[in-house]
Amino acid sequence: MSKKHPVVVVTGSSGAGTTTVKRAFEHIFRRESLNAAVIEGDSMHSLGRAEFKAASAVNKGLSHFGPDANDFEGLANIFKTYGETGAGQRRYYIHSDEEAAQLNARLGTNLNPGEFTPWEDLPAKTDLLFYEGLHGMVVTDKVDMAKHVDLAIGVVPVVNLEWIQKIHRDGAERGYAADVIVDTILRRMPDYVNYVTPQFSRTHINFQRVPTVDTSNPFIARDIPTPDESFVIVRFADPKGVDFPYLLNMISGSFMSRPNNLVVPGGKMGFTMEIILEPVIDRLVADSRKA
Repeated sequence: MSKKHPVVVVTGSSGAGTTTVKRAFEHIFRRESLNAAVIEGDSMHSLGRAEFKAASAVNKGLSHFGPDANDFEGLANIFKTYGETGAGQRRYYIHSDEEAAQLNARLGTNLNPGEFTPWEDLPAKTDLLFYEGLHGMVVTDKVDMAKHVDLAIGVVPVVNLEWIQKIHRDGAERGYAADVIVDTILRRMPDYVNYVTPQFSRTHINFQRVPTVDTSNPFIARDIPTPDESFVIVRFADPKGVDFPYLLNMISGSFMSRPNNLVVPGGKMGFTMEIILEPVIDRLVADSRKA
C-alpha cells in the first residue's frame, strides 16, 4: 500500500458489469478532477490470441483465469512500482479491428486483434493507478498483489448468471457452438476456484449481482436477466464508518440484509457505486497529496 501513490483495483469475472463499473469511475474521476493511470486486465495476459490457441491445444487445462496464461508477477510489480514512485509502464491487448486501427494510428504500429502493443510509460503526475480486470487481488506462493493495493473493489455476478452471460455472449457475438462453450466453462473451473474466487475475501467492498428470476439451469436460459430483474448485494469488509442510514435514504428500494450487507435494486448499481466510492477515493487522494 502507498499513502503517496494510491492503487485502486476493480477485480471480477467477465460479465460482471464492466460497462457500469467503467462509467461509474469515469464519473467519479471527472467530478473530482482526477487524472488516473489506467491498467487493463487483459493487457497482463502472457499469451496473445494465436499463442493461447496453440498452447491450449496442448494444455487442455489452460485458461485465462490461471497463472499459465497471465503475468501475475508482472502485474504485482506494476502495483508495487507505482505505489513507490508514481510511475511505471503499461501496454494494451487489442480486442478488435476498431481498437487495432486506433492504437496503430497513435503508436505508428501495424498490429492485429489478439496482439499486444509495445510497453510504454504511464502518464506523468497521475493521482492514482486504476486497474480493472480478473486478477487485481491474486495471492499465490509467488506473488501477493493485495499488499500493494489501497482500495479493492470486487464486482461479480452469482455463478449461474455469469455462465448465462458467457453462453449468450460467446454464442451470439463469437459464433461458438453450445458444446464448445460448456467445455470452456468446465476447463476454466479449477483456475476460477483457485485464483478468481478467493480474491473476493480480500476486497474492501464487493458488488454482487443476483437475479430475481429462475437461473437454476443456466445452459438452457434463453435470456440474460436484466438489471431490473436483479438485486445487487454490497458487502463491506469493514462496516465501521459507513453511513448506512444515509445510503438507505439515498438509494430508493434498498435495505440491509446483514450488518455489513446493503441490498439495492439492480438498475441502481452504477449510482450506488458512485455515492459509496466517491468519498472513499476522495479521501485516498487527499491523503496522498498531504503525504
